[in-house]
Amino acid sequence: MGLMKTKAISSIFVLFAIAAGMASMAPAAFADHAEVTIVTVDESGFSQTCAASQGGPGCYTPVTATVDVGGVVTMINTDPTGVHTFTSGTVDGFAPSPDLVFDTSVMMSGDSFEWIPTEAGEQPYYCMLHTWMIGTIIVQEVAAEEHADDHGDDKEMDHGDTVHEDAAEDVELMVMISDAQVMGGTQVELEFNVLHLNYDLTATQNGEVVFEEKGLHSMDLIATHQIDAVGSDENPISVEVVSLGIGAPGDESNWTGPVGQVTTAQVVPEFGTIAMMVLAVAIISIVAVTAKSRVVPRF
Repeated sequence: MGLMKTKAISSIFVLFAIAAGMASMAPAAFADHAEVTIVTVDESGFSQTCAASQGGPGCYTPVTATVDVGGVVTMINTDPTGVHTFTSGTVDGFAPSPDLVFDTSVMMSGDSFEWIPTEAGEQPYYCMLHTWMIGTIIVQEVAAEEHADDHGDDKEMDHGDTVHEDAAEDVELMVMISDAQVMGGTQVELEFNVLHLNYDLTATQNGEVVFEEKGLHSMDLIATHQIDAVGSDENPISVEVVSLGIGAPGDESNWTGPVGQVTTAQVVPEFGTIAMMVLAVAIISIVAVTAKSRVVPRF
């Protein structure tokens, strides 16, 4: 939980440096199994030595691939000597049983195909032309590995947000709260790292609720709300965002993502956007006048 204030002009460069540092770290935080590429083994259509049944490593590489729900699986026939397929289903002996989840049809060397899984689970596949070629795609919930060791009790995260034990931790949610004094009130801007977030928003001051909305939905990564109150150092406004899940409004049964994650911050707006612009212009004008009137000593 942190005290968030709109800084004066002298702090802008510091804020830019912090923002740049956060942006540089963001990809590592969210990268997992968003995409995977599977290729065919050379000459796998002419010889069964690559087949696992023959003690080989597999005729697809990797023979077992892992991808997140909603990720992209790219299948490429890289075998220069033959044509192949990637067909979902199983093979019993030499009798194939397609399950119609995906089918690339016959792929010439160099051809590629993309599949985006929508459900978690194991998806077997094979080559219709060479049934000894089999592989498996493991589809996991987003960020499942990150939360595999999480258990039970509430945990305090490094930045002060609380994740409750009942949270469905499919996605690691991040919420940034900023503010500005606008039209006699406070404009609160929420920045999310996911689309279609459903949430509750509550703001209190001196123990009284000054803003409360339940079941809000943000189609975008940024949402703004106007609060009819202005905070101060002595009486800050406490803002609380509670995640309800990710998905289309009214379709709660299919929502994913964390449920019950709470993000809080105290906001004390000092300068609105227009005030900041005016102050910036004033400072630039002062610098310009000073430069023009500067006395250059003569020798």
